[in-house]
Amino acid sequence: MSELPPEKATLKVIDASSPDPEGSDVSLSSLDTASPPSSSESPRTTVRAGRRSSAWPSPFPIPSFSYDVELRLQKANGIYNDNGTLLDVTRDIKSEILDKIAQAVFELTAYPDRSEIDSVAMALVNKYPCLREPGSGNGWNGWRMSIAFKIGNYRQKLRNAGCEEVKVNERRGSREEGRPGLKKARRAEVHFLPDQPAGQTQDAMEKDRKALTAEMEKRSPNMTFINDAMDRTFPLRRKEIVDQEPGVDLVKRRWPALFMEYQVNCEFHRITMVDLQRKFLGFLETHTPKILKMYRTRRTHFGEEMQKLLDSLDKETSDISGHRKAVALRGLPLFVRDYGAEKILKTCLNTDPEEQHTKGVRMAVLTVVEDDGGATASPHVEDFAIVLEECVVIHNIKNLPSAFSLFFGLLYVLNFQYPKELKYTCEIIQKVFLGLGDDCSARAQSFKNKLLR
Repeated sequence: MSELPPEKATLKVIDASSPDPEGSDVSLSSLDTASPPSSSESPRTTVRAGRRSSAWPSPFPIPSFSYDVELRLQKANGIYNDNGTLLDVTRDIKSEILDKIAQAVFELTAYPDRSEIDSVAMALVNKYPCLREPGSGNGWNGWRMSIAFKIGNYRQKLRNAGCEEVKVNERRGSREEGRPGLKKARRAEVHFLPDQPAGQTQDAMEKDRKALTAEMEKRSPNMTFINDAMDRTFPLRRKEIVDQEPGVDLVKRRWPALFMEYQVNCEFHRITMVDLQRKFLGFLETHTPKILKMYRTRRTHFGEEMQKLLDSLDKETSDISGHRKAVALRGLPLFVRDYGAEKILKTCLNTDPEEQHTKGVRMAVLTVVEDDGGATASPHVEDFAIVLEECVVIHNIKNLPSAFSLFFGLLYVLNFQYPKELKYTCEIIQKVFLGLGDDCSARAQSFKNKLLR
């Protein structure tokens, strides 16, 4: 199915217990229920708009080469196994290998990082040991450099051919029409900016967008229709967000469904092929005890704020599991020394006017507590909300871990850079919690080492 055009690939589900299995022709969309699943369920999105279907594999699957090159490599492998003689790689063999590898890499990502290119070179030499390079310690350093250059040249060919994902980065580093240069897809995005699917016009996607907006105005919108239409309009939406960089208020007017909790998870899955909340909350559930132990071991190194967090945990008697996870998240910026995190993780009273806590705020996760006149040390939390560009985009979130995961997801969905106040916290969530990317900064790697020790 991966070799078929997206509009031709279909799934036929046959009930083996049915008396007439051949008559059971069930479409994929008919399997969706009329209401969205809980956050613990995996987003049921088919990513019809994207050509990629998975994140970076390990090990990397080396593609098949042309028959003559495969024949030469197989014979050379036999000779290498017999007496250790390496293949003298000619220009035509190397060109064929690099061309096919560049195409295979682009099927996964347009901008592989250093570790991903290393994994390709390593897999190539492991599959064909006759290609080892005697002059490099690991045997594939030269291949790594050649693959990196070839991928760059391949991107240029695609840019000239009009591929949106790489063409959009022509503005990177410049200020065209007063707009800042765009970033590369550097956060393990599988579909950073997908091309428009064959047979699907922009007018058709715009028609779907208007139908989506009209559906969202209903008291009980049809969630099956919304999920399906959000899949179909993904290329149009990403092009608007990445290329035009609209404000959050404009995105919310044009794509109101995008700010539903379930659709944030679906959109994150379309972009990264990772189930955001299931993986985020699952990691937190597993590792919270070790994270809190790390905090307690060095509690005196992180100031009074960390001490207060741990003291509040010791005094808490109800919902201890939920409180532990909240403390693990609130303490993370302190532990990795993300100074200024209080500008993002904010607390307000339910009696405060909304403008007081949204005016001038670019992004924040609000904890709304009940105004009880200071009667208790731990006031009742009434709500969690997310603020982006002075606009409350999601509220009525059940707990802090869910709110923080949705906040992180929106950074991808709206193509926001990580806030400098949570630079290392966001990197740890991306690379440690969610496993998106391997190259960690020294601070994030130190946290990862302590956690997994």
